[in-house]
Amino acid sequence: MPGSHSQQLNEIVEIMILTKPKSILDVGVGFGKYGVLAREYLDLWTGADKKSEAYRHWQTQIDGIEAYRDYLTPLHSFIYNQIYIGDACNIVPSIKNFSYDLILLIDVLEHLNYEEGLRLLNQLRRIGRNVLISTPKIMGEQDTLYGNKFERHIHQWRKTDLVNLSESILIPNEASFIIFSGQNISRIKALVKKKKRQSFHRSLKTLFPFLIFPYRCFKKILITK
Repeated sequence: MPGSHSQQLNEIVEIMILTKPKSILDVGVGFGKYGVLAREYLDLWTGADKKSEAYRHWQTQIDGIEAYRDYLTPLHSFIYNQIYIGDACNIVPSIKNFSYDLILLIDVLEHLNYEEGLRLLNQLRRIGRNVLISTPKIMGEQDTLYGNKFERHIHQWRKTDLVNLSESILIPNEASFIIFSGQNISRIKALVKKKKRQSFHRSLKTLFPFLIFPYRCFKKILITK
């Protein structure tokens, strides 16, 4: 599909906002959803310049790669600064003398075999300070769609294929393996730690509501010591 499921949107947008990239490469732009989200939350919501005449004067460099030209619409030319047309496995090695603050590889790996995927990841880390990867935990069968042969599902990636990347962390998600790798990993580790703490509190309230008060008292004692 030129799109992706909605269950990972919150995590991906949170990471974009947290890392505050000035340049993004969106690999496999498809419908253009993540370019739109990046443009909205990194430009429109920054508050840097909200003058009406500056509406289209974007501050963030957002480039993309798309293998299937027919997916591109006027939306893409409005949102993206530049879109490379072709197979990412061929285009990424040709990108020279530019380093992106954040590279998005969202729902792309399942369309590559294992060896191709690893080579692409290594090339992306060469040109990206940070790489955000997402691939479905259960990819399902998918063949050519909309006349696009690149839509075929080829390889089911496992967590162990991804978590061994250097400087990487797994972001909890029910539907996808979401991996962040790169220079800003300390910020993402803090985010994951916060989410786990929030999840624990929600579980505590749901399963053991009678323990909430003693837990708060115990926490207060620890803080005052």
